[in-house]
Amino acid sequence: MFAQTFKNIDDVLWKEAGCSSELDYTEQSSWMLFLKYLDDLERERAMRAELEGKDYAFIIESKYQWSQWAAPKNAKGEFDHDTALTGDDLIDFVDRELFPYLQGFKQRAASPDTIEYKIGEIFGEIKNKFRSGYSLRDALELMDSLKFRSQDQKHELSALYEEKIKNMGNAGRNGGEYYTPRPLIRAMVQVIKPQIGERIYDGACGSAGFLCEAHDYLRHPRDGGNLTTGQLETLQTKTFYGKEKKSLAYVIAIMNMILHGIDAPNIIHTNTLAENLSDIQEKDRFDVILANPPFGGKERKEVQQNFPIKTGETAFLFLQHFIKSLKAGGRAAVVIKNTFLSNSDNASRALRQELLENCNLHTVLDCPGGTFLGAGVKTVVLFFEKGAPTRNTWYYQLDPGRSLGKTTALNDDDLKEFVALQASFADSDKSWSVDVQEIDPASFDLQVKNPNKEEEATLRDPQEILDEIATLDAESAEILAGIRGML
Repeated sequence: MFAQTFKNIDDVLWKEAGCSSELDYTEQSSWMLFLKYLDDLERERAMRAELEGKDYAFIIESKYQWSQWAAPKNAKGEFDHDTALTGDDLIDFVDRELFPYLQGFKQRAASPDTIEYKIGEIFGEIKNKFRSGYSLRDALELMDSLKFRSQDQKHELSALYEEKIKNMGNAGRNGGEYYTPRPLIRAMVQVIKPQIGERIYDGACGSAGFLCEAHDYLRHPRDGGNLTTGQLETLQTKTFYGKEKKSLAYVIAIMNMILHGIDAPNIIHTNTLAENLSDIQEKDRFDVILANPPFGGKERKEVQQNFPIKTGETAFLFLQHFIKSLKAGGRAAVVIKNTFLSNSDNASRALRQELLENCNLHTVLDCPGGTFLGAGVKTVVLFFEKGAPTRNTWYYQLDPGRSLGKTTALNDDDLKEFVALQASFADSDKSWSVDVQEIDPASFDLQVKNPNKEEEATLRDPQEILDEIATLDAESAEILAGIRGML
């Protein structure tokens, strides 16, 4: 229904001088999509209030409502070209009046968990990159044709938006930071089995893929039943929590969750790692954590001081944060570089010891190269429960039988066997269990060693090698820049 409209909007953005990449396309689509959604939501609420004989106070003042400046209509309900701003007048209104007005909601909002606060936060972080008011006018008219009235419409829009996020992830290294393959997320959710009433958290939520997939899992029960009004309210307000440091990812996360049915997402724009671990209290803890924290980053000394195990590796700090943020008996599934399992540095060793002694690391999913497009590194998923030591760890070596790439990406069928076997920790050609007593207490080495087949020297895909070279070059440049800064 709406696929062609999204394509046409991208065509407009492609011609716009201020937009040069898929990241820009997604960013600019997001703020327009958000305002269109907000207008539809407000009009639906106003209509409901009128039917109930009540007054409705609009969040957005009349002058700044979508239907006034973006898509004015005449008495016949047709687009009113005579009153619609265009050209320089439109750019001037958006940059000098609309965005400053929307940014002000952050100061005026009653609390951070209101939609008013989200409005202020979003427009405080995003900028209008349209330089041509004629291009913006074309994009606005196309955006106005999208509707959020029915569940089918919302479902299609969420699927199209997910596709935009995926394209952004495929576009380059920076975009890839925001995208975790959805089949992998769905498998992680199926193993963790979240329940309504549990609080679910991602402290590095990116585009909120984990929270959205967990919402879909809970919103559509496996038994085909319907949720009660109380359960739906719990899903809306007391289930999903996220934090995100980067501005663009934060905006995309908010929009993605809204399209998946959460009106005022509990996503906070903050640097999770700036929080001191000792400040986390019981009220701050969660039942379920699902996450793919960024890896390869280097955190400053003052950030490292917030953690008992000192390391500059971002992912290792996040893993400490996640363990601390779990309730006793809480469950987690976390993606991390596979080198974490066997690295000999003090931080890696200490963190593995912490994981084995204070959590039950019951499952390790070994993912093949190419699972994350452009990442240049292999990953594993750690599944653990907090509160009891590890006795046995079940390993599964995922082998889809093909090299993974843009046209041969991971799919749900690739992970069906893993989910089925994991339920009983069954042995197979691809799976085995390791008794913690067999693990060397000096190194706590957890590396993947499939006893059921000989290790083969696999020929790596040339693109994977090039991606890894690019990643290593970027890391080397960052280290050299830091050294130069100390000279």
